[in-house]
Amino acid sequence: MAPPAENIIETPTKFDVYSHVIRALVLRDMRTRFGGSHWGYAVVVLWPVAHIFLIVGIMAFRGMPSPMGDSPLLFVATGCVPALTFQYISREVMKAIMNNRPLIYYPQVKIFDLMIARLLVEIVKGFTGLVIVLAILACLGVDPIPEEPAVAIGGYCAAIFMGIGIGSINIGIVSFFPGWQLGYILVTISMYISSGIFFLPHMLPAQIYEIMKWNPMVQIVEWVRVAYEPALGVEVDHAYVLLIAGSTLAIGLVMERTVVRHLT
Repeated sequence: MAPPAENIIETPTKFDVYSHVIRALVLRDMRTRFGGSHWGYAVVVLWPVAHIFLIVGIMAFRGMPSPMGDSPLLFVATGCVPALTFQYISREVMKAIMNNRPLIYYPQVKIFDLMIARLLVEIVKGFTGLVIVLAILACLGVDPIPEEPAVAIGGYCAAIFMGIGIGSINIGIVSFFPGWQLGYILVTISMYISSGIFFLPHMLPAQIYEIMKWNPMVQIVEWVRVAYEPALGVEVDHAYVLLIAGSTLAIGLVMERTVVRHLT
């Protein structure tokens, strides 16, 4: 005789267990980083937005015209949004391991899980900030819709992909050299300044421009800007950007399996 249906206990699948672990890590990450309040989350999301308007204010104060189109706000936003997306993801993924190292002692939690949880939080945070920037642009009378939306989405996703790749390598480096958290700040500052956020790199002498294009963030910023200004006159090497992002992710995952696990 078969037991009553209400007495049958379903055994959770591996996917169910994994999804519960990731959900718990995401909730813990948000509560510890943002103070467990909506205000804390709002401050973190609005910080990049304030960053954009600060740069626009400096340009207006100095009387600098927009090098692309008629809106300095749109010019700065098309550069800052992908650059800051890359910067925050690549940095926060690294910090996730350092801040949550005690959780690794639980058998259900792996380093890769901490990485995925932090990535989800950062992607949602970045998308929320992007929506806010687009809404503010629309309220100020600036058309936030690019002429080629698919190209803009591709550039934004490339910035996320690049952030994941560099962030995974950072995890490997910081696992045996914690001081890299400070060292990477210098790296991100140099990449940020040289990414063409405040200027159009292709307007520089050809020799300098060719050197700058080795920085994948230069091409990602141009990738997004071409979506708004197709006649900008630049050629983005999409294969190069995706190759660098994919290669860094592959190296980072190999380091996670061979270096990080042995050190933790």
